[in-house]
Amino acid sequence: MKKLLTILLLVPCYAFAQNPGGAKTEFEKLYWLNGSWKQTNITKPGQALVERWAKSDDYELKGTATTTQNGDTVFVERTTLLIKDNIIYYVADVPQNKQPVYFKLTSITATGFTCENPTHDFPKKITYQLSGGELKATISGNGKAFDYIYIKKD
Repeated sequence: MKKLLTILLLVPCYAFAQNPGGAKTEFEKLYWLNGSWKQTNITKPGQALVERWAKSDDYELKGTATTTQNGDTVFVERTTLLIKDNIIYYVADVPQNKQPVYFKLTSITATGFTCENPTHDFPKKITYQLSGGELKATISGNGKAFDYIYIKKD
């Protein structure tokens, strides 16, 4: 009985690992993110944040988040959603980190996704959720969470 249970549990995992189309099919659910998104819940006067996503190929989306203060760029974060070793990752490349940080996709729907890296200092979890015309991005970890609300510009 134990052997049968083990086989029943391993077969779906093996089939997914042998089917690189699994991650590719899931990745296509991310295409809705393509375009420019303007943050609406900014509290500092004169500040603006725009997050842009563009499909660089069928299985890679490149993003740039630019924060401006009174028209001057004060912060830029480069992000990528990609498939590596049949796993989808959100990769954050920010000036304060020596290397890009990989967050593994842990859940996905047609209108949202969650990526996690429990070993990173902060954030440990990144969630994007589209509802109507509004996008809510949440970064969280260590008992803290920050929400970024966006509307699509184009």
